Amino acid sequence: MTNGAPPPPAPKRSRARTFLPPALAVWLVLEIWLLTIVAGAAGGLTVFGLLVGGAVLGTVVIKRAGRRAFKNLTETFQQAQAAAQAGVAPTAAERAGAGGRNGFLMLGGLLLMIPGLISDAAGLLLLVPAVRSFLGRYADRVAERRMDAAPPGSLQDAFQQARMRRPDGKVVQGEVIREDAPQGPQRPQDPRPPLTP
Repeated sequence: MTNGAPPPPAPKRSRARTFLPPALAVWLVLEIWLLTIVAGAAGGLTVFGLLVGGAVLGTVVIKRAGRRAFKNLTETFQQAQAAAQAGVAPTAAERAGAGGRNGFLMLGGLLLMIPGLISDAAGLLLLVPAVRSFLGRYADRVAERRMDAAPPGSLQDAFQQARMRRPDGKVVQGEVIREDAPQGPQRPQDPRPPLTP
């Protein structure tokens, strides 16, 4: 008989892990069904042309988004370096760096590359700048809400620390020292029981 701690509770299954497999199955069935309908109405060569065209367009979009992301990254570094040399804080617009929502642009290209008409329509929708900016604002709000609701000691603390800045824009690195923490070497209070199978 062991006197160890009780086993940790089983992790709660997230909603995404619950609904994602059936949603993917439904999406796959709808893609195949729609391809057969279009092939029956317009011919197999038309469907093949649509799929190849989507793959080519998706490749071009991903390549363009990658170049734009690299350009934004280098511009952000150059602006930060220039601001640091001048001794001024970069503005919020300079710190944003991802104004074009390149992640959504790459997702649109990836959806265009995936064979299927529904994914092609979703990919084309993500190529519209207004849709990307709306989805970006929504994703920012959701991430902010989740960070505010996260319990202490989680990743939220790291993000909060990363966002702490002095009024002049410089990051202040430091260490938290608790005054109520016991001083001196710590001794184990009770010996641990041996682990037995």
